[in-house]
Amino acid sequence: MTRQSSKHDKGAKIIERIESEAGVPGLAGILAEELVPTDLQSLLLEVYGRRAAGRTPAMVLSEYEKNRFAKPSPVPMKRMLEWEQAVLAELPPGFGPLILSPVCPLGTASVVTSVSQDWAVATSRNTEVVSDSTAVLALECAMWRRTLLRSNPKSAEQVHLAASHRLLRGQKFEGPDSYPHFAAFALCSAGRDAGNLGFELETIAIHAGVYAAALQRILGKGIRLRFEASDFSPAVSGQIIESRLFNPLRERFAALECVVNGDRRSGRNYYRDVCFKIYAERPGGGTIELADGGSVDWTRKLLGSAKERLIISGIGSERVCTAFGK
Repeated sequence: MTRQSSKHDKGAKIIERIESEAGVPGLAGILAEELVPTDLQSLLLEVYGRRAAGRTPAMVLSEYEKNRFAKPSPVPMKRMLEWEQAVLAELPPGFGPLILSPVCPLGTASVVTSVSQDWAVATSRNTEVVSDSTAVLALECAMWRRTLLRSNPKSAEQVHLAASHRLLRGQKFEGPDSYPHFAAFALCSAGRDAGNLGFELETIAIHAGVYAAALQRILGKGIRLRFEASDFSPAVSGQIIESRLFNPLRERFAALECVVNGDRRSGRNYYRDVCFKIYAERPGGGTIELADGGSVDWTRKLLGSAKERLIISGIGSERVCTAFGK
């Protein structure tokens, strides 16, 4: 039995117990499938309103002390602002930085990216707290591309967006560099199929260049970085990756180590073909993963066009700010 199926079975038993104790068989189905969204919202608002009314200041303080979602970030605000300024300074012309809303439509995590809905923290207003800013940027890119396609059905005009956003995820992370809510700087680029992975490889090189330059700007030119590219599609040859991805990066960053990781397994159900990771060497030894990205099919699904292409990436701001001291 897989961990996912075990988790599903456990959740089903909990729902079965709740329905039995409430004396309402099929309660979850009624709430999820029979109530229209506005009625469910009204019901949840009433439920949480009553629960909040029964709380005292002491109870709120106690909850604040022990709730892992509510604790402030350990990163000094000044350090975070320095990092954000560094990466914003490296954005190429044509990238539009956005300030995203704290919430997005319910289902953004599971419908757009196909990850478990358990990643996201849903609200009582049929929205969810943003758990992946690249998914929200993909929605924005899709709207821009849809406008362009309405004017020209074969438009190849590209859309490049960026956002620094605090993310909240429901699953529990382990490790000293993991937090229930954390800041990430994300890039999202949408365009049209240029053939032979032209758009994908060129755009990944741009994204990786932004992160490498920003890391050198804030951590110093001596920081040792490794760029790992992986190919999840048999159509991508090592020669193409070398000439169209590694060479442009090496020309700009002489000390950047570029390697192909043919053994990567993570992300195979997430990325479509070419993907990458960026690692940095810690001052005390060892490496830490900082950035991750690649090609996904989200705008293809959102716009219903096989010609649409999308590259997403993100870098963990918390990790950059905490893993290297001052």
